[in-house]
Amino acid sequence: MTSPPVPPDPAAAHGRFDVAAIGTGLAIAESLGELAAALRAGGPAATAVVQAPPGTGKTTLVPPLLANFVSGSAARGNGSRVVVTQPRRVAARSAARRLAALDGSPLGDRVGYTVRGERHTGPGTLIEFVTPGILLRRLLADPGLGATEAVIIDEVHERGLETDLLLGMLGEVRQLRGDLTLVAMSATLNAPRFAALIGDHDGGGPAPVVDCPSALYPLDIEWAPAAVPRLDERGVTRAFLDHVADTAAAAHTEALAGSGDIDALVFVPGAWEVSYVAARLRGRVGADVLELHGQIGPAEQDRAVAGRAPGGNARIIVSTALAESSLTVPGVRLVVDSGLSREPRRDASRGMSGLVNVSCSRASAEQRAGRAARQGPGRAVRCYDQRTFGAAPAHRTPEIAVADLTAAALILACWGSPGGRGLALPDAPPRAAMEEALEVLRELGAVEPDGHATDLGKTLARIPADPRLARALLDGAAAVGNRTAAEAVALVAGDQRAPGADLARLLSSLRTGKDPASRRWTEDVRRMETIARRESSGVAPVPAAAPVAAAEAVGFVVALAFPDRVARLVPGDGPPRYLLSSGTRAGLAAGSSLSGHQWLAVAEVSRAQGRDAAGTGAVIRSAAPLTPDTAEAAARHLLSTTVEARFSLGRVTARRERRLGAIMLSSTPVRHSAAEGRAAVARALAREGLGTVGWSTAADALRRRLALLYRELGDPWPDVSEPALLARLDEWLAPELEALAGGAATSGIELTDPLRRLLPWPDAARLGELAPVRLEVPSGSWVRIDYPDVGDDAGRPVVAVKLQECFGWDRTPRLVGGRVAVLFHLLSPARRPLAVTDDLASFWSGPYAQVRAEMRGRYPRHPWPEDPWTAPATARTKSSS
Repeated sequence: MTSPPVPPDPAAAHGRFDVAAIGTGLAIAESLGELAAALRAGGPAATAVVQAPPGTGKTTLVPPLLANFVSGSAARGNGSRVVVTQPRRVAARSAARRLAALDGSPLGDRVGYTVRGERHTGPGTLIEFVTPGILLRRLLADPGLGATEAVIIDEVHERGLETDLLLGMLGEVRQLRGDLTLVAMSATLNAPRFAALIGDHDGGGPAPVVDCPSALYPLDIEWAPAAVPRLDERGVTRAFLDHVADTAAAAHTEALAGSGDIDALVFVPGAWEVSYVAARLRGRVGADVLELHGQIGPAEQDRAVAGRAPGGNARIIVSTALAESSLTVPGVRLVVDSGLSREPRRDASRGMSGLVNVSCSRASAEQRAGRAARQGPGRAVRCYDQRTFGAAPAHRTPEIAVADLTAAALILACWGSPGGRGLALPDAPPRAAMEEALEVLRELGAVEPDGHATDLGKTLARIPADPRLARALLDGAAAVGNRTAAEAVALVAGDQRAPGADLARLLSSLRTGKDPASRRWTEDVRRMETIARRESSGVAPVPAAAPVAAAEAVGFVVALAFPDRVARLVPGDGPPRYLLSSGTRAGLAAGSSLSGHQWLAVAEVSRAQGRDAAGTGAVIRSAAPLTPDTAEAAARHLLSTTVEARFSLGRVTARRERRLGAIMLSSTPVRHSAAEGRAAVARALAREGLGTVGWSTAADALRRRLALLYRELGDPWPDVSEPALLARLDEWLAPELEALAGGAATSGIELTDPLRRLLPWPDAARLGELAPVRLEVPSGSWVRIDYPDVGDDAGRPVVAVKLQECFGWDRTPRLVGGRVAVLFHLLSPARRPLAVTDDLASFWSGPYAQVRAEMRGRYPRHPWPEDPWTAPATARTKSSS
């Protein structure tokens, strides 16, 4: 470690920490007096918000200060424990090791930690670092937190889902017991908002905010944008990662030649990208290249976050967001930032969720850059341009707003707050996402209809995995054995990238022990196997047509967890495309070893950055092969057999269809009942409109006339709009529906008479008067009236007639009892428009003279009198009149 152990002062014999010695050189030490005063003022149930940038020492110094505070309370006595949450396992381990070293005590004695699969604490532990998931499960087992006197929620600004849940649940715990101290800490935080959230809700006001100013040295920011895309449909491009590696190598070489021996920190989004960039750097730089992410073992993680040994080589640490705020890597004076992070996203329309690569927020970029200037002047190189930085979101999106909420919904159900009802959370969960999560839990049998947890739900909540994987662990263990089920669940729950999306290949690699992630995976398997052996004894095996073969065991367990992602190959040329039982179509990368399989159990599918090579917009990230029998056995509740009648091409046909969700298994023609035929016709009409049957000229003309009467007069004239007619099908189209349902073709259906069934009596007798079909003009001709389209709220009836047939007509006719003036299209002898008017008197008095001057030379055989008022109207030429 960078700081040697400090001999404890005599106060340590009484369980107190030597805060002054531990805090030597830490910026937060200057703010401890203000924090101590706030805690004393708040008493046993004190609350506070600590706002301090990364590297100021808040994670190291605030816990021992709080431990001294609670142990010194007369009401509590000695031995009281402070629990500190860290968002990641490596951060919890690192923080505990550092504080124990500074305290001069063995790890697991006064200072310890508990993470998934690892515990270093004892009966005398005063400060325990844990991940949020550990504390959530501890709360479900002991809602009063009887052995805990104070809780510190660190890195609240990251807005992790489990951290948000803890804030709400701990607020309720504080209402149950009046002696729980709660402190929230953050690197960048909307302090007033969180102070109000964790403050005294009984009138005491918000929690006090203790601020520690930044202690940055001068920092130079440089921009090194790549000439290649950062992302494509498969994720981060290799070309961009090459650019990051090249930039890091050049910057570190330049730094070594200039300012001397320094360490560098390179940020990329995920574990695979860390390994790729680290491999590209090794052998190219005069430095040790280390990896830092959640999939490497504790020893490798500790080596990365520990300071450089005296006389040791310079180091380049390639890291995920682990080192952004929750971990401090000593000695770093150079940061190279890809500007990318992996964040959860949920695509409700396709039923997809998972971690995706996105641009990091501006706040994250600032924190990453600041890591270079904690111990001296630093330099940060951003592998993107200023425009990209400016377009990035200001802060990270809260996980509760974008993530799959199934696991959170189960925790809330076990807590007694289904859907988060009554819980004071930083942000309420989106209603649609929460309803979807609760529906998944109902299908798993984890919650009652009212949303509260069942006994099975409480069992699933004790398993440290997504509830779907937890249920698959129990069901799969009964079908394929504890070990195989545990391997499959640990495989899917991990963060390893499956080569070619093939989980079976990844499993083979992990089993060899040569894969860097093998150790962590093996530990997870051992833990899952123990859970399966303990919890699955009462679970009945999933029925299958035949025993599940070893080659399909992984796919079977994956399908048990995600039956909505069972997929079958879609026939066709080009890259493989699959139809999932949920209805989503997803592509498989060309060249994948899974390409020859007809059936897959998909563990992860995500939205493509654009259109993927298969043209589906979604990409299968990991999957395992299935047989048709194992697919049906795993997703048996999605099986259905129905007789589906359809109305298409003018006729009703029916087929018996057997489906697995959206996947058609078989389809055979059958006879349909009259009710099925009527329903098929009704569905087709609702989907495609009455145009499916077809409007004849006569039926369309009658409908337009009725539409005008309804528009102008309302009741009792019928509404003949599409929605209104569809809503009254049985009232006006029943005989025709029966005929179509019985097999008649639409070509034999005429809608004029059905429309007449809607006419109101005795008002129908006035139809010809109010909205006549034709209009008699002065020449004696009867000219057809064109009525406006149905739904046209401003259209008027139009009469297109030769100008000469209207001579002497000084008053424009009106329809619908004088409410609507006819709009005349006055035509030339060649029936081309000369004028449009609804005021004939004004036309004869004015514009007619100009029309006459232009037209009489062109059409000399037709009358163009100077006085149209007295000239006889005619449809004939001069010679024939």
